[in-house]
Amino acid sequence: MTEPSSAVRPSAAVFLLHGGAETGLGPPPPGPLNLPAVRLRPFARAIAAATGDGATGVLVHTARYTHRGWNGPREDPFHDVLAALDTLRRDVGEIPVVLVGHSMGARAALRAAGHPLVRGVVGLAPWCPADDPVTQLGGRDVVLLHSTRDRITSPRTSQSFTGRARRAGAHTCLVAIRRSDHAMLRRARTWHALTTRIATGLLGLAPLPESVATALRLPSDAPATHGTLDLDRLDLDRLDLDRPDYAWTGRSSGPAIGNR
Repeated sequence: MTEPSSAVRPSAAVFLLHGGAETGLGPPPPGPLNLPAVRLRPFARAIAAATGDGATGVLVHTARYTHRGWNGPREDPFHDVLAALDTLRRDVGEIPVVLVGHSMGARAALRAAGHPLVRGVVGLAPWCPADDPVTQLGGRDVVLLHSTRDRITSPRTSQSFTGRARRAGAHTCLVAIRRSDHAMLRRARTWHALTTRIATGLLGLAPLPESVATALRLPSDAPATHGTLDLDRLDLDRLDLDRPDYAWTGRSSGPAIGNR
């Protein structure tokens, strides 16, 4: 967890929520044995670096789960996230929060987005069951990133989710990433850089990519395909992955969902 210095009171926060299992009542394994948590460490470092490593008052926090699984109607990670947000609100007050979640963590982020502090969600390879509610997302910005080759969670389900959420009043977008995987190991630096830019953009700390901002402005009745962007058809010449202050803009030329 990266926290601002004691002299700087948090003015905003990014919560990172790692993946887990469909079922599992035991606690997550500790330290480096918790591979889903390890997977989000470079995301935390990238976001912390882009926001000044806490010096600017942006808290970057990795959530801790009580149980390693979602566990059906118990929805354990969802309640863990709500508790963490309630603690932040009690200790710091009304500050904007962006939730960044991977897989099960993305499901927890989407479920917890109705909390008063949450401004937006960045879902990485999200687990989006077709019967999960979306009304809590009204008024929130939701950007999902999904590999077209994901074999664990479905990019098509993510695309459908953005349409359902938009009709419920959310501002949504899906970025399809070719030649990658559920674990985000292939094209890892692109995942880190794009997630950082979107998370900071949703907090108003940096400009959002132009095409993402355009998709978030779509009307509520727009089809899900209209808010789907193909990463490889965007102008990547302006995405410098070696710099923390990279700029990324571009225009979509059609969805990539379904391409393997």
